[in-house]
Amino acid sequence: MTFANPEYFLLLIFVPLMIFWYWKKQKQQLVELQVSTVQVYHSLPRSWRQRFRHLLFVFRVSALVLLTIALARPQSTSKGENVTTEGIDIVLVNDISGSMLAEDFRPNRIEAAKKVALDFIDGRQTDRIGLVIFSGESFTQCPLTLDHAIVKNLLSEIKSGMIEDGTAIGMGLATAVSRLKDSKAKSRVIVLLTDGINNRGFIDPMTAAGIAQQFGIRVYTVGVGTIGMAPYPVQTPFGTQYQNVPVEIDEKLLQQIADQTGGKYYRATDNKKLKAIYDEIDRLEKTKIEVTQFRRHKEEFYTAAMFAGLFLLLELIFSLTIFRKIP
Repeated sequence: MTFANPEYFLLLIFVPLMIFWYWKKQKQQLVELQVSTVQVYHSLPRSWRQRFRHLLFVFRVSALVLLTIALARPQSTSKGENVTTEGIDIVLVNDISGSMLAEDFRPNRIEAAKKVALDFIDGRQTDRIGLVIFSGESFTQCPLTLDHAIVKNLLSEIKSGMIEDGTAIGMGLATAVSRLKDSKAKSRVIVLLTDGINNRGFIDPMTAAGIAQQFGIRVYTVGVGTIGMAPYPVQTPFGTQYQNVPVEIDEKLLQQIADQTGGKYYRATDNKKLKAIYDEIDRLEKTKIEVTQFRRHKEEFYTAAMFAGLFLLLELIFSLTIFRKIP
């Protein structure tokens, strides 16, 4: 509660002056009478006029106090915020080729990539997110949406072998670009993760990167795989056997894609590094949020003014009827 005109509270100085004046006046109206004893008067019942003889003065003082409060204009204040978000459209492009089953990441590359992507989605509350997967070909696992629960469910379900094996980086990138080209978002981003060399598909990766550049789409590329050799599970009649395979990532290509589109290339060699990469992308691509504070004032003097008027009216009515003085 606030007061628009608190200076009117100075009028309350008249309240003690009125009380003092009323007390002096009442004292002057007393008439002295000498009697032998006052015992008899104690047994006499007091009339209602005697009991409530100060009521008119109470009405007057109450009216003055309430009128002063009304003049000070009490106001109740509510405040809030209008939040305007300028979201980012992001498409995650994940490689699900057979090589993503290598276990230089725990439990393997594809599961490690899914985990960091899930954490990344949780931090993008106001952004639309889509999901594209690729190996020998590509398709959209989830179109751009604000329903992050759907994206996360579909992301959790991806696994190697869903589509023909291979590494069609150009196809994956082109599919993501087609999802973003008609977007009205101020910022459009692709995060492309792969562990290999482009060897499939009919779209050249640099051609897809050129199209992304024309549409103003930034591409962050992530190469996943340790340096040197990585353990790869092979199914045999005797169960799962592991053999070390060389890690081959076309880092030059991924760097060129990032450079051409204004993004950045990262190399992840373990789970910790992969998480740090997604954390950095999250920091680089911040959603713009504008907060406008507002206050609403509601006038609350009506009640005080109404009761002040009521007390003045009661004083007038009672003074002309019940407490009317006989001339």
